[in-house]
Amino acid sequence: MPRPLPIVIDCDPGRDDAIGLLAALGSPDDLEVRGITTVAGNVPLALTTINALKMCELASRTDVRVFAGCSRPMLRPLYTAEYVHGPTGIDGADLPEPTTAVGDQHGVDFLIDAFLPADPGEVTLCTFGPLTNVGMAMIKEPSIIDRIAEVVMMGGGYFEGGNTTPAAEFNIYVDPHAAHVVFSSGVPITMMPLDVTHKALSSKARIDSFRQLGSAAGDAAVGMLDYFDRHDIDKYGFEGGPLHDPCVIAYLLKPEIFEGKRCHVEVVTEGPAVGATLVDWWGVTDREPNALVMNEMDSDAFYALLTERIGRL
Repeated sequence: MPRPLPIVIDCDPGRDDAIGLLAALGSPDDLEVRGITTVAGNVPLALTTINALKMCELASRTDVRVFAGCSRPMLRPLYTAEYVHGPTGIDGADLPEPTTAVGDQHGVDFLIDAFLPADPGEVTLCTFGPLTNVGMAMIKEPSIIDRIAEVVMMGGGYFEGGNTTPAAEFNIYVDPHAAHVVFSSGVPITMMPLDVTHKALSSKARIDSFRQLGSAAGDAAVGMLDYFDRHDIDKYGFEGGPLHDPCVIAYLLKPEIFEGKRCHVEVVTEGPAVGATLVDWWGVTDREPNALVMNEMDSDAFYALLTERIGRL
């Protein structure tokens, strides 16, 4: 039996981040979560860190340490999304305050220490939020770049445009300069943009599947999805809200759920389209592809996988 894939998760929970964490923590036979780092994004750093700790406690996985990272983007003021996720970031989940202590190492330093001694290709980095911690770690210790097996990330958009500005998806918009560092680093990247995550729509039946688990984790997922859906149904007219960040974990567990192709991706760092990801989908330039960009998924298989993994908790 193959050993679990070693991963580190960098996140800004956020309800969809929280469900992605639960899915990862519920998959110990497949994923060895070596640590979680938090970054300011959906809500400020203090709350993203508390929310990550809550998910570890909800999953009974306090063996997984959480490390707080950067409290603001590299160059820009912090932009948050309480208007989507609620004041706590995980509104809809009625959970007690965590009792587990956050790690005493800065998240950027934890990332460096997690990858520097690893064999090249050993550990995969999963990112659910702005790429501030990752970009800072690459700048502080560039030698980790060749050690990262792959960055599997949720962020960006092309055919779908943006969800924060007409051009920009939230994670990239919050810290485009960090995203530029990552996309220009040469690290292998698999990108889950809005083009695929907007096909991961919840529905009453899919939410009911979590409800039927009859567990604390299932109930928390239901509460967060119910809250999340209100915003996206009003905004997009979808039948339910898209689950963005869990696509990262689903890809690691069952990559056959997704389809895409390798493209060159450039991040816009200034001007009215700041935060946009320019995806050369049709290969109209001679620039080498730097990311595997997903644009299709089997949403039924995706929700079945999430329900099954969270059902293990």
